[in-house]
Amino acid sequence: MPITIAPEDPATEVAQSLLQAYFTDRAITFIGGVYTPKPADPATLRAPDGAFLVAWRDDEPVGCGALRRLAPERFEVKHLYVAPAGRGRGTGAALLAALEARAVELGASEVVLDTNKALAAANGLYASRGYASIAAYNDNPNATSWFLKPLAQ
Repeated sequence: MPITIAPEDPATEVAQSLLQAYFTDRAITFIGGVYTPKPADPATLRAPDGAFLVAWRDDEPVGCGALRRLAPERFEVKHLYVAPAGRGRGTGAALLAALEARAVELGASEVVLDTNKALAAANGLYASRGYASIAAYNDNPNATSWFLKPLAQ
C-alpha cells in the first residue's frame, strides 16, 4: 500500500505516540553517552512557524517529522522518524520531501537539521537529498552532525 503524508497537530495522541517511539528508538540506538530527549515545544511546530506531518500506510501511522522556524527564512527539520512498519518503503524520503515543500510554503529559503553519526540511514538520506555538512548551529548534546539545504522558492 502507498504511503500518504498528512498534517497532524503535534499535541494529538497519534503525534505524541510517534514522538515517544522516536525518543525510545533514539535512546536504544544512541552512541556516545546517554541520550537526552529534547522534544520541541508543540506550539513551535504549528503554522505559521512550524508544521508536524505524519506518514500513513492504510490506517497505520508509520512515521513523522516536524518543522520549526529558526529565522524568517530558515526552518529546522525535527524528529524525523520512521517506525519499523514504514522502513524500507521510501517513507523517510517522502516525509523529508513533504517537510521541505511545507517549509517553502511557510516562506523558507533553507532548512537545517542536526543528527547523530549513529543514524547511518538518516545520514545517508540527508546526503542523497542534497544536504551539506555545516558547522554546529545549536548546542544539542545528542548531535554530532549538522546539515543545511537551500530550497527553491
